[in-house]
Amino acid sequence: MASDADPDTTLWWLRRDRRLHDNPALVAAADADRLLPVSVFDPAHYGTAEYGGTNSFTYEKTGGRRTRFRIDSVADLRSRLRDRGSDLVVRTGDPASVLSTLADRVDADAVHVHTRPTPEERAVEERVEAALDAPLVRHWGHTLYHPADLPNGVSGVDDTYTPFRKSVESSASVRDPEPIPELPPRPSGVDPGVLPDAAALGVDTSPVDDRAALVFEGGETAALGRLDEYLWETDALREYKETRNGLLGRDYSSKFSPWLNEGCLSPRRVYAEIDEYEDRRVANDSTYWLRFELLWRDFFQFQFAKHGATFFTPGGIRHREIAWRDDPEAFERWRRGETGIPFVDAGMRELNATGYLSNRARQNVASFLANDLRIDWRTGAAYFETRLIDYDPASNYGNWAYVAGVGNDSRNRSFDVVWQAHRYDPDAEYVQRWVPELDGLSPEAAHEPWTLPDERRARLDYPAPMIDPETQYGD
Repeated sequence: MASDADPDTTLWWLRRDRRLHDNPALVAAADADRLLPVSVFDPAHYGTAEYGGTNSFTYEKTGGRRTRFRIDSVADLRSRLRDRGSDLVVRTGDPASVLSTLADRVDADAVHVHTRPTPEERAVEERVEAALDAPLVRHWGHTLYHPADLPNGVSGVDDTYTPFRKSVESSASVRDPEPIPELPPRPSGVDPGVLPDAAALGVDTSPVDDRAALVFEGGETAALGRLDEYLWETDALREYKETRNGLLGRDYSSKFSPWLNEGCLSPRRVYAEIDEYEDRRVANDSTYWLRFELLWRDFFQFQFAKHGATFFTPGGIRHREIAWRDDPEAFERWRRGETGIPFVDAGMRELNATGYLSNRARQNVASFLANDLRIDWRTGAAYFETRLIDYDPASNYGNWAYVAGVGNDSRNRSFDVVWQAHRYDPDAEYVQRWVPELDGLSPEAAHEPWTLPDERRARLDYPAPMIDPETQYGD
């Protein structure tokens, strides 16, 4: 920190790291005489975009529920900063123009930011860096393991999960979370600005369906509240491994992902809390398994850092030659939850109504589109990008590529969605919650309405299946 008459001034550029706890970029930026926290809503991230490639299509980059969650997260961070004598400057516009203007105005010595691994995110960083007179200082702060601590570096990360997991568990350590630093004063004369609402960003919002498993409130305050609730209040972590494939209910899984992916919650904070839970309550397969799932998130971040844009090609990092179908009508039926396969339709309707979907349901609806309909998996991934409240590009596209057989596993990942339905929804409670046309049927009939007598099936306001289940999933 400078000690002469010309004080050091830094900008902290917030992206998907909307928290004060365990924030390396904030810790570094706060080592100055003056600190200006800045959050920029980039209009290019809202509205429609064109996805090019073999089958081009238009999609909405950020849907209403994630937009609202993000606005709430920024509002919460502004409040937390004000409680500490600082403030958050909010602008809507091109980050390169906004940040260079603000940096010039306060004569910034540096701009600190968390870097991200996907090409689009890195391109934004590069444009900002080119526009700045001050240096852009990048930090890494959204995974359990730091890239510098990986046994073989990012380029040496194995392309399958199990060898990656074993290597880091045996040869690397998770760093301790960073403490919240003392915040220096904010430069004077900068208007904090007004938070935009969703309409100002060109995004329509709708209320969350009252059947939602959990109403997600954006922000660090809500994130830390959910962490405390899941571990300490409900003791749900104790049985996480047994319940994680659940489909209904508030606590069958941690549901930390919206806060992790928007940066309201640090995975290292979760890891440290699990340590404390094991010391005070119990250490068992479930406590390990939550770490196991956090490590999956790391895996995809490092995979995108390693492979970059290759992940977004039709054949993925496996360079597979697959004749993906371009069938807009079939895609629309899948999108609306009208495939005639109740388990798939329930998942898509829940996604559309709430912005959230269990991991089990995600795998099944993705497999149906990519492996049964053979429609370009990237159209499904882009639709998830629009709808998911917990969207992260690496996790989303990485998981879709994995299920489609073009990502981090060469094995066939095709799901028998009818078997999955009976296995994970034995009483058809999930299906009948989201596909009420099938309410009152036995579980067997609710999962396989095509087996009903013709007369009874004709009375259902429900479509015939898009595929022949007996042929597709038969022994």
